[in-house]
Amino acid sequence: MRSGLREIQIPDHSFDLRFPALVQYPAQTAGPPVRLGPYEFASSRNAPLADGTFPLVLISHGGGGSHLLYRTISTYLAVHGFIVVMPEHAGNNRNDNTLQGSDENLIRRTRHLSLTLDAVLTHPFFLDRVELSRVAAMGHSIGGTAVLALGGGQPWSRTGQPVPVTHDKRVSAIILLAPAAEWFLPDDSLRQVTQPMLLLAGAEDTMTPVWQAELVMNRVFNPNGAVLKTIAKAGHFSFLSPFPPEMRRPGFPPATDPDGFDREAFHVQLPQMILEFLRQTWS
Repeated sequence: MRSGLREIQIPDHSFDLRFPALVQYPAQTAGPPVRLGPYEFASSRNAPLADGTFPLVLISHGGGGSHLLYRTISTYLAVHGFIVVMPEHAGNNRNDNTLQGSDENLIRRTRHLSLTLDAVLTHPFFLDRVELSRVAAMGHSIGGTAVLALGGGQPWSRTGQPVPVTHDKRVSAIILLAPAAEWFLPDDSLRQVTQPMLLLAGAEDTMTPVWQAELVMNRVFNPNGAVLKTIAKAGHFSFLSPFPPEMRRPGFPPATDPDGFDREAFHVQLPQMILEFLRQTWS
């Protein structure tokens, strides 16, 4: 199967703004790869959608990051029959990080994810082509926090107050990459999260250490339905797709890894792990 790519704008009328989302999907035809900034996607822009209906995966990027940084995962899933949707979160991205660390960031992130799902389901190009019983949400770092909240979790602010987030019962599987779980310290904060879950943590991650993924395992309703894999030698940014050679420099932490870690090789394995989890979950 081939991969197509579309860019859409998502309206958020509550905050009077629009934010972009990138959609990769199974395509009928192949064309030249698409270049977005310094990144190349092995996808054909606006190619015809392949015949059939498809499961959908939402991806929530990390704080101060970008929706363009998970292309190894998104392209692989699209080629293997998934619609993959990646919004860029307003107020917590590479160009505008004014909401970093705030409760408002989580409030908006969960709303963004639910609105993004609404937008794709009603978009003429994707109308009636999504299998509603097979919708997954994946998040990296604070994106993992947002995904847990979207799936039923209750985050708590540093002042000890519950953060009023958006839950979405359409999410039936969760994938977490180095999740920021300190928002879920109360024992019952994740008891409403019942979806099958894949957690991946970096053994050398100093930003969201392994104990945060373990905390999730100890808080969710059914830990037997969650799988935690610790990736040897991986750091926090190792879950980002490999950067172009010109961006791999010591002064740019997202492109660097702990000594001895091969990000290129890992990003051959990582999409396969995610695909296997989703296929087993929905078999």
